Amino acid sequence: MGVNQLLIDGGRRQFLARAGAASLGVGAAGLLGGGALAATAARSGDVGVIQTALALEHEGIAAYQIAGKSGLLSPATLKLALLFLGHHEAHRDSLAALVGKAGGKPVEPKTDAQYISGLDLGALKSEGDVVALATKLERGAASAYIGQITALKDPALARLFAQISADEAIHWTTLNNAAGTPIPASAYVFA
Repeated sequence: MGVNQLLIDGGRRQFLARAGAASLGVGAAGLLGGGALAATAARSGDVGVIQTALALEHEGIAAYQIAGKSGLLSPATLKLALLFLGHHEAHRDSLAALVGKAGGKPVEPKTDAQYISGLDLGALKSEGDVVALATKLERGAASAYIGQITALKDPALARLFAQISADEAIHWTTLNNAAGTPIPASAYVFA
């Protein structure tokens, strides 16, 4: 699979479609009161969706860690990658806290080898290749989060999914600009 393919066979969007999940934003538990939000999630059946969103955040973290270790990034791009990595780690922590407060055990991350099994690492030969991959992942993530909002039973969780989709859209926009890619002509960039 080439660099323009996503980390997991079929990409993030299909990963989420199969699993039926998306992610919450930074500090989600703190924004609306973690205990109340977790209790609502447990009652509404949204914990499964949150668990799969947590798995997605593990994937995003792995992608940025792999990019950071590639040795292909300039100091400025590495700084940006580390910032986005931190965002995904905060998303992970918020999701794990919600699952735990709802009485569940947060899903564990896969190994790096499992995340990158479908990626041709030999194709990552330049910073541009790494940025192109990250851009594609962030666009897929934003689209997936948007697509899952209606799957949630709790309106507060749906609102948080909307917030994280905006966060992922910011990541995509920043990376897209860094790559020098023009803004898409479509009025609906995220599916």
